[in-house]
Amino acid sequence: MISYDTIKKIMFNFEPETAHTIAEYGLKTLPYCRMLNNYMVEQNFVNHEILTQKIFNTTFHNPIGLGAGFDKNATMIKAMPAMGFGYTEIGTMTPKPQAGNSKPRLFRFPEQEAIQNAMGFNNHGSYEVIQNLKKVYPFSIPIGASIGKNKLTSEADTLKDYETLVRGFKDISDYMVVNISSPNTPNLRDLQNEEFIKAVFGMAKSITDTPILLKIAPDMENETAITLCKTAIENGADGIVATNTTQDYSLLPNPKDFGGISGAVMSDKSYDLFQAIGRELYDKTTLISVGGISDATDAYRRIKAGATLIQILSGFIFKGPHMCANINNELIELLKADGYTNISQAIGADFQ
Repeated sequence: MISYDTIKKIMFNFEPETAHTIAEYGLKTLPYCRMLNNYMVEQNFVNHEILTQKIFNTTFHNPIGLGAGFDKNATMIKAMPAMGFGYTEIGTMTPKPQAGNSKPRLFRFPEQEAIQNAMGFNNHGSYEVIQNLKKVYPFSIPIGASIGKNKLTSEADTLKDYETLVRGFKDISDYMVVNISSPNTPNLRDLQNEEFIKAVFGMAKSITDTPILLKIAPDMENETAITLCKTAIENGADGIVATNTTQDYSLLPNPKDFGGISGAVMSDKSYDLFQAIGRELYDKTTLISVGGISDATDAYRRIKAGATLIQILSGFIFKGPHMCANINNELIELLKADGYTNISQAIGADFQ
């Protein structure tokens, strides 16, 4: 079969958004090519008892998930097991369709294995995404739904946006994520305050028992992040996703002066904040670590710092569909070497 390095060389000749559109078409088509799809599932999907966990009343056969931002409209879900993912997170969706920010808004840094994006929650809107989800849910792997406000929604109506989304996705996802941490929607990060967090989780938990998590940004002091996470949990949040993209432009040579950076260059920054949160909360809630993870060593340090689950996104673009299998297979060996019989025993091991 053609190697991913060859595919990547071809794809990287296109503008990033064009390449993503091509990839989306391929992944939408893959499940209908049954022999190829089944072969890729066999090669890439790791299903091992040492990695299997019951979370949110749902079975996660392995802890590596696709982070939000890749499958914005729930069109590629059926291909995710062939890519090796143990779960997938769609979105971020907004109530109304929106085009996102002006182009160009997506930039590759291949040498640094990093991406800078200023997409701005471009998506087809909750109604269309819900119709797409209904065609596949429930699925063989868990599905999370990342939700956010429309760009033009007023501050006074922001909570209504999230209420619309909670009501829309509560019965067709295994968990939801309140995204108030993207740097690409004006004033969205201003919602990272105790008052709004209390309001949004109070609203959500009055509507549904579907697990709902908070996603935070990496660009804040540890104590501030911990306080916000504790506030969310005290008001009904079922977990924390840490972290979103960073606006620390010192991480890249010649970056744009807008948007958020993801990829290998933010690994330590994301880990440092996650470790601080994990120290406080690893035994109190479900923590999902995301940000620059590209190998098993990094994934394992997140787990020992309190992560129940891991998400990747930019690394998948640079390393391809064997990435999940490589991480999962190496995680199995790392867990065995430390004497664990299940990944749950390693969660927060650094603090025990």
